[in-house]
Amino acid sequence: MKITMRKILSALVDSVKCIALAAVLLGLENGAVHASEYSDTSVKEIKISIKAEKKSLKEILHLIEEKSGVVFVYSERLVTPYTKLSLSTGNETVANVLSKVLKNTNLDYKEQNGKIVLIERTEKSAAAIIQSQENQSFRKITGKITDDKGEGIPGVNIVLKGTSTGTSSNIEGGFQLDVPENTSGDAVLVFSFVGFQTQEILLGNRKFFEIQLESSQKQLNEIVVVGYTQLKKGAATGAISNIKGTEITNQHGVSFSEKIQGLTPGLQITSGSGVEGGSVLVRLRGATSINAGNDPLYVIDGVFINSQSLQGVRTGGQTTNPMADINPADIENIEVLKDANATAIYGARGANGVILITTKRGAKGGKTKINFNTSLGIAKAPKLWDLTTGPQHAEIMNEQWINDGNPASTRPFRSVSEGGQGNPSDQGTYDRLGLVFRTAIQQSNNLSVTGGNDKTQFYLGGEVTNQNSILKLQDFQRLGFRVNVDHNINSKVQIGISTSYSATKRQLARTGDTGGILNTGLHTPTLTPIYAADGSYNKSERFNNPYVLFENSNNHAYGKHLIANGYLKWNLTNDLTFKSSWSLDDNFYNEAVYYNANLTEGKATNGTATNATTQDKTWIAEQLLNYTAPLGERHFLSVFLGNTLQKNQFQRSTITGTNFPSTQFTTISAAAITTGSTTGVTNSGIMSYFGGANYSFDNKYSFDINVRSDASSRFGAKYRWGTFPSAGASWRIGQEDFIKDNVSFLNDLKVKASIGWTGNQSIPDFASLGLWSGGNNYLDKPGVAPAQLGNDNLKWETTRQWNIGLEGGIANNRLKFEFDVYNKYTTDLLLSVPTPAKTGFSSSYQNLGEMSNKGFEFQISSTNISNKNWEWTTSFNIAHNINTIEKLPISFTQYNRDWVRLEQGSPMYSFWLYKQLYVDPQTGNAVYDDSRTGDGKITTADRQIVGNAWPAYYGSLRNAVRYKNFDLSVNFYFSQGNKVFNMNRYFQEHAGSRGTSWSMLESMMDRWQKPGDITSIPRVTILPNEDGSYNHNFESSRFMEDGSFIRLRSAYLGYSLPKRWISKIKIDNAKVYVNATNLLTITKYSGADPEVNTAQDTANATVQGLDFSMPPHPRTIEFGINLTF
Repeated sequence: MKITMRKILSALVDSVKCIALAAVLLGLENGAVHASEYSDTSVKEIKISIKAEKKSLKEILHLIEEKSGVVFVYSERLVTPYTKLSLSTGNETVANVLSKVLKNTNLDYKEQNGKIVLIERTEKSAAAIIQSQENQSFRKITGKITDDKGEGIPGVNIVLKGTSTGTSSNIEGGFQLDVPENTSGDAVLVFSFVGFQTQEILLGNRKFFEIQLESSQKQLNEIVVVGYTQLKKGAATGAISNIKGTEITNQHGVSFSEKIQGLTPGLQITSGSGVEGGSVLVRLRGATSINAGNDPLYVIDGVFINSQSLQGVRTGGQTTNPMADINPADIENIEVLKDANATAIYGARGANGVILITTKRGAKGGKTKINFNTSLGIAKAPKLWDLTTGPQHAEIMNEQWINDGNPASTRPFRSVSEGGQGNPSDQGTYDRLGLVFRTAIQQSNNLSVTGGNDKTQFYLGGEVTNQNSILKLQDFQRLGFRVNVDHNINSKVQIGISTSYSATKRQLARTGDTGGILNTGLHTPTLTPIYAADGSYNKSERFNNPYVLFENSNNHAYGKHLIANGYLKWNLTNDLTFKSSWSLDDNFYNEAVYYNANLTEGKATNGTATNATTQDKTWIAEQLLNYTAPLGERHFLSVFLGNTLQKNQFQRSTITGTNFPSTQFTTISAAAITTGSTTGVTNSGIMSYFGGANYSFDNKYSFDINVRSDASSRFGAKYRWGTFPSAGASWRIGQEDFIKDNVSFLNDLKVKASIGWTGNQSIPDFASLGLWSGGNNYLDKPGVAPAQLGNDNLKWETTRQWNIGLEGGIANNRLKFEFDVYNKYTTDLLLSVPTPAKTGFSSSYQNLGEMSNKGFEFQISSTNISNKNWEWTTSFNIAHNINTIEKLPISFTQYNRDWVRLEQGSPMYSFWLYKQLYVDPQTGNAVYDDSRTGDGKITTADRQIVGNAWPAYYGSLRNAVRYKNFDLSVNFYFSQGNKVFNMNRYFQEHAGSRGTSWSMLESMMDRWQKPGDITSIPRVTILPNEDGSYNHNFESSRFMEDGSFIRLRSAYLGYSLPKRWISKIKIDNAKVYVNATNLLTITKYSGADPEVNTAQDTANATVQGLDFSMPPHPRTIEFGINLTF
């Protein structure tokens, strides 16, 4: 939030300077300014003929411009009153034409520097204030600028209004400025500085100025959205962060959830892989649940958005991101609500935090603006895996053969004449990684139109995005538009709509399994030829040939996402408003997956195809009554009451077919056998009542209270209702006299505290009910059978959270900070618990267990330099969270091979592995920790939690520099302390038994080979150890690595073209830019990318930090142009 205010203040200062400069230069203190093309010819020389009937003065001036090429400069305020003028002239000078057209007006004109300036006959023009400065002498003026305590302020901008003449104050606040000797006494000096109110002082005949600037409190009067009401930032008691839409424009990513990584403390965002449009893990202040979802609630223009992937067909470890359906260019503002006082008003859906997104809307008055942005870029993998060469792989296989007790004379890689496969040195090295990766082309085009008047305002946006992934057969395309309209029926009633629609297409080749495109490139042994001796595509023992995948893969997904909201707002009185809104989130997703007989997946069945159609709809009707009013001079009260009705419908149909007549037939109707057909529809609903109040006194003390009651159809009648209250208070201690008088460097200081409860009901729609399913036929008779064990006692998962915060500004707000400490405790975890086999069910939902999250967030921003030509700002944030499963009577293992464990006293995402101590230098065998049992044998009982995927700290460092028309921003993101289980190493550094079916990492060259070798990689063998165990292949801590990293996430350089260049072609603003992403990553992790996760079910994920065959995040460089008309 502080970052945002710095940028807002900076932008406001720059805007004031620009507007003031134009106003004085043109002699127009009020209204909009119009200027057309430049001309040096006198109006007394140019002759034109013109005829106009009942035209506005503005239209006639435009006709004169077109015929004569002269330049008009005028205020819209001056010409607007004259709407029905008529004029007819022959071959007359422009001067005569102007005299006639202005005859019946209160306007006059004056030629100045080749331009025609329209002025009121009673006011002075800019030419009278500032005369021509050519060949003239100067006079020196000096002065000193101080704050309200009399201390000098360095770096204040001093500009002679309407000119480019200016300077900055020195370290003591002093300044010296030379102004033209003939400058009129009516000229104005403008004094501006970040954190202070801008002042304008009449020049007169003075030679010395003593200026005292007043501190600006604009950042404390900024309006923030808190649930269903708006408050001044200074009165807010909750933990809320703000991200402006302008802050995400120079971040790469197809979804806003990727772009906001690192922009606010406490919001952890991890992309599962480098696949465009792929899943993104979002965690706000940790994870509060095991099975009931941990994603925050997304609200876009009042519409609750379902963030769970609709993917129904497994495509090798990857899932999609519904937030990628939203065009980031449409976003105006993002509010991140963190603590319970800010989120409790959302009750059933606020336990994991709330992200409020406001899209762009129209503006009253002014001309319609058109903005066009286009970018074209390339993307490459910054790092890939280092594999052994073909000869090295053969040497290792020979070594394993001998270690297994076989005679060297029969080793597999010996000369062909000896009956072998050729000597190791005869083997080739075939680069499949280079085949499956590519330099990808990425393109995006956005067009928006914004405008309106006092009655109606509108925003129209459209986009076409085409993002190819660096991994072949992985592409993302999006076509979308948005329509936002607000209309004032009268002074009391306003109506409006917000509608967006997107159509997406994804190519979804499998990645992280046997048939996957990346496994083909990464795990096929490098000594396996790509082509067979007869020229056909060669196939390895396990994986597809990449060319076979290229020619036969046919997996696509098509999405259609409609988000719509309509509202009616009625101002019952000046202080009391009623708002009724209706919204729809309709997400449709169709997947068509086909593996023909040429692919591994379809070979056994002569081709297999699956088609899945999923639709997720949410309807919401909401009524809100809001009272906001001052109570006297020092009291302020805001109260609101509301009701929400929500209905959700989820339906999915899936059908699979096998045995196709040929590879040319791809639809299931052509299949000889239909092996599976499933359909399902579920409905759920929530009814809610909510209310809240905020009271502030003397702009120093604020108190608020909120409460929401929800009834969810997912629970039984006994526990259907849940009530979630919250309360908070803040004290602007910096406004107290004892601080103002004694702590001069402190501009403001606020202490805040809050406590509240939120709920979670993210479980299957009928989890509390006993269910029966059809299709259980017997002797050709239809039948039903029990499908789910019910639980009438299932109730809300509840999270209690308290938050204490401190925020303030130092040194005239050049340095601003925020610090929050929080504690979250979740009870009655909604958990899918295994049930005894005799029940006939595998599991049922129960309220079992408790979990905590505690930590802190810190953010600091500074304005390092701010003057006429230079501006440099810095922002740094860091967050720390400790997650602990406080109570869990039953421990659970997760994922393949039980690598992850949920256990009381440990955090989520904990790795449950054998702890390797060392490799015996004499035998080459791995030695594991046996302390848990001490029985001298390594068994499952010796597995232990050896680390977890949670980072201890994460955050970002950003710098933004502006020099005249250039702007540069650099963003570093870091994560420290998280562990990654490198599954690629597990399979490719496996100490033998991989044979010729898997490739090997180059690190295998550091394996144990002879007595005395010191290494962590055991000898290669498939034989058991002396005790009969095969522990050299255990899932051990050897494969768990430090996943900490520092990444140069983005570097952006832009150049705004000078107005004098672009005004001639009727362009208001033009900017060219280059944006680079992922330029540098500093990490100890041996894999391709430390920021990766193979298990990507982001909503209910209990597994993180697994790396198996996932493409790294791409390094991108894009070039773009932004134009405003």
